[in-house]
Amino acid sequence: MLTRPTASGLFRIALAVASIAALGVAIDAQGPRRVPMGDWPELRGPTRDGRSPETGLPERWALNGENFLWRAPYGGRSTPLVAGNRVFVQNPKGHGEDLQERVMALDADTGKVLWEYTFSNFQSDVPPHRLAWATPAVDPDTGNVYAFGSGGMMLALSRDGKLLWHRSIGEEFAAFTTHGGRTPSPLIDGDLVIVSHALSNWGEFGNRQHRFVAMDKRTGDVRYVASPGGRPYDTAYAPPLITTIGGTRLLIQGLGDGGVYAIKPQTGERVWGFVAAKRGINTGVVAQDNKVFVSHGDENVDQPTLGMVAALDGSATGDIAAPIWANKGIEFLFSSPVVDGSTLYILDTGAKLFAFDTGTGKELWEKPIAISGQQASLVLADGKLYVGTSNGKFFIIRPSRTGAEVLSEVTLPDSTNSCCSSEGVPEQVLAGAAVSRGRVFFQSVDAIYAIGPKAAKTPSGYAVDEAAVTGQGEPAWVQVVPTELMLRPGESATLRARLFDARGRYLRDATDVSWSLEGLQGTIANGTLTIAGAQIDQAGLIKATAGSLSGHARARVSRALPWTETFAGYDEGATPPGWTSMGAGQFAVATLDGQKALQKKPVNTLFKRIRAFYGPTTLSNYTVQADIQAPTRRRQQGDVGITAQTYSLVLYGTHQKLKLESWEPETERTVTTDFDWPADTWQTLKLRVENLPDGQVKIQGKAWRTGTPEPGPWTIEKVDPIGNREGAPGFFIDAEFGAFIDNLQVTPNGGAAGK
Repeated sequence: MLTRPTASGLFRIALAVASIAALGVAIDAQGPRRVPMGDWPELRGPTRDGRSPETGLPERWALNGENFLWRAPYGGRSTPLVAGNRVFVQNPKGHGEDLQERVMALDADTGKVLWEYTFSNFQSDVPPHRLAWATPAVDPDTGNVYAFGSGGMMLALSRDGKLLWHRSIGEEFAAFTTHGGRTPSPLIDGDLVIVSHALSNWGEFGNRQHRFVAMDKRTGDVRYVASPGGRPYDTAYAPPLITTIGGTRLLIQGLGDGGVYAIKPQTGERVWGFVAAKRGINTGVVAQDNKVFVSHGDENVDQPTLGMVAALDGSATGDIAAPIWANKGIEFLFSSPVVDGSTLYILDTGAKLFAFDTGTGKELWEKPIAISGQQASLVLADGKLYVGTSNGKFFIIRPSRTGAEVLSEVTLPDSTNSCCSSEGVPEQVLAGAAVSRGRVFFQSVDAIYAIGPKAAKTPSGYAVDEAAVTGQGEPAWVQVVPTELMLRPGESATLRARLFDARGRYLRDATDVSWSLEGLQGTIANGTLTIAGAQIDQAGLIKATAGSLSGHARARVSRALPWTETFAGYDEGATPPGWTSMGAGQFAVATLDGQKALQKKPVNTLFKRIRAFYGPTTLSNYTVQADIQAPTRRRQQGDVGITAQTYSLVLYGTHQKLKLESWEPETERTVTTDFDWPADTWQTLKLRVENLPDGQVKIQGKAWRTGTPEPGPWTIEKVDPIGNREGAPGFFIDAEFGAFIDNLQVTPNGGAAGK
């Protein structure tokens, strides 16, 4: 269960940030980044490339024997993180109707749980056994923990597990989630927390693309949205890397369109891109000097072979036409590589370990270590590789240019309480390990393991000690922040124009700025935007020009409840301003049966199925009503539903069912009843959601033939014991032959709806 900060709470956050600035802390600075020796703050460690500088690590261990420290019964898919004496993981909690995602903190010496924070998945196609895929990130500067949920919920937690802020990227940007469940992990860069996902928002971001969203790590305000690639084939979860090449800091990551892209991490500017595969890329990159090593396990773009490992020129700009070298025909689908000197080590999909020369790409050797569909990535530390496998083994291997020696091979216990795989077989390991203070931590599908000495080592110094990055020279980029706003009529917001140099380094805030509005009714003066009081929906740009540079922020304006939308005031082919997924879902106002309605056009692709949202994600205690229609063709009828506060009331046409659901693949929380929906008829849906005491939420729905009297009793209802207490209105459509929505009404339940 989540609670967002109220308006007064957000004001307190703003005061806190202002106080920090008054104390002289440079909250706009990029660094310094100092990671204490022994900390493992992100998915792939302190340097984000799977390596640790620690020495004196275990060469062997045994269950309940040599070098066995503890086992805690909390399984998952994420890599453990370590900061100080705390281990942090993200994993599922509960089963069936009670299943949620969880962030946990444990004592590194004992495995004792110090705290946990749970939150629900909603409006998502991720199946229950693939929940909690991402790994959190710990900020070395503040100690705060950042987690990205499977449904696109971004969380900021204090070191003690208290919610600082959260942002529903899933609703605000209509995140594309699939039955694959793949969810990218966040990373921290200076004052930013950055995530990526396949998104279809509105306007310039209306089409679905795998995008980066950078947020102020203290407030959650969006600093930029970057779209360096093309339309994604699917979701992807490649780990991100930040490295400096040719004096420019680059964030490099493989995306869902099969490309690997480099952007400037503080601005989102695209530097270069290389399209490698015909499916999404899930392996992380590593870098050495100017070379960036990429890999994948799907079909190559230039030949019908599967898989590749290659070296790119990381100092390039624009589209990279060809790699420096490439070795094709080996499937590296999930496991990310590591580099040790002139050797690159990587596991293929069948858990065969390969070594390649980093200069030429020549294969040096290969060694099978398991028979499994390998997912966990390699970790290199103290001259040894640490890795778990999908057939339930954990290996310690000493590699070299000439071969590899298996030092330790431990088979894990048979699974009895798996989060996400078969039981009765050895516990699978699906994510990489973490190295901290002489110990190694990893998470299986059943448990978290710690191996190493009882007394943690106390290394001094820093694993990473990067000086603060300061800009130089003339401004080359202007960034308007916050760059994504949701406002109400009459509301005001203050914006800043931030200047960066040609290498993406922050210089200063612009003082001589010319402000203007495009597509918005209101005023803008000295960076203060005031929306006009008219109760209409709007969406447009706030433009800032500083010298020869210009940039813009985007704002949506949502009218106060209650309101009704008949679409009569729109031209044919138009869409309501600021509604998500209108482009990706191919929506447009059209005329049917003599009156205008919002149509989802017929399409026989992945985009026949879409979720769309409109209005603030902070609404609560309200009712949505709409008329719907889905044409019947070849005895097939679409599925159409409305959404309120994360819950959907959906008419399933072909199956003639009416369902209440918040997370469709988790069927134990769904309520279903039979419903007769005659072909090509309009039906009216009504959905009411009410927050109850003790965290419960009551959801009620009804459906009836449009134009007939509304039935008195509710057709279907339930009480959610771990209810979602806020969320944007929206709708769900899965209709190959298209669908229509009309006479949409959103009303508060007997009073003003929550903000």
